[in-house]
Amino acid sequence: MLTPRDIAGFRDDGYTVLRGAVAPAVVAAARHAINHDLGERGMPTDELPTFRSLSYCPALRESVALTDVFDRSAVPAALEALLGPGNLAPVTQAQIALRFPTPPPDAAEWRERGHLDGVGSGLNGMEKGEFSRDFTCLAVVLLSDLPGPWNGNFTVWPGSHITGETFFKQATPEVLRAGSPRYELPHPPVQIGGKTGDVVLTHHQLWHGAAPNHGPDVRYAAIFRPAHVDALKNGTATMTDIWREFPGVVGRG
Repeated sequence: MLTPRDIAGFRDDGYTVLRGAVAPAVVAAARHAINHDLGERGMPTDELPTFRSLSYCPALRESVALTDVFDRSAVPAALEALLGPGNLAPVTQAQIALRFPTPPPDAAEWRERGHLDGVGSGLNGMEKGEFSRDFTCLAVVLLSDLPGPWNGNFTVWPGSHITGETFFKQATPEVLRAGSPRYELPHPPVQIGGKTGDVVLTHHQLWHGAAPNHGPDVRYAAIFRPAHVDALKNGTATMTDIWREFPGVVGRG
């Protein structure tokens, strides 16, 4: 269960971390399924850009081995605390997010690569010029240990959900048709480390990305996009009213 401090952190920073939220056996089953799929189906070179943007192992996205990572975890209860009882819509698929070791890039260049989800790239299941806001949170589950930075860590820009609310009140969400907009973010990026089974919950409007993986091993993660039951009806209205779907956050100190 989320503590008042967790909820206050989510309100102010746009994210919170649930340590040990997924049992080792559930993680092991997901890893087994992913590795089996990679061994049997492989990764066609021409599909790698789509795999990186949308999901690796697409045949597994709705499999029990992956959906159990969400369903058999502490995440639904935590989301109920944020969204309110009965407001969490069913979650039916995972994004299988792998980050393979790469040569070190220019760090300054990487820092400009955060983004908002729901903006079409042509590779993420949406055409360029399209955008949508059909989820309420990100739930990023670590399926491998991240003992330090630069291991493909999920990365967030704290407070950027609040900055975004101000920006979209002035510019309107229509600017997303041109891609993720660029506006000044209030804090430097934070690379989140942790252990297998830890989960990062973020607000839908928090800027995020994945740090380069300079380590020797593949980074395994499963990403879910849980939604408030009214998310589709609310659409982009929540981008200028960021707590509309979070009755558990509003008024918490």
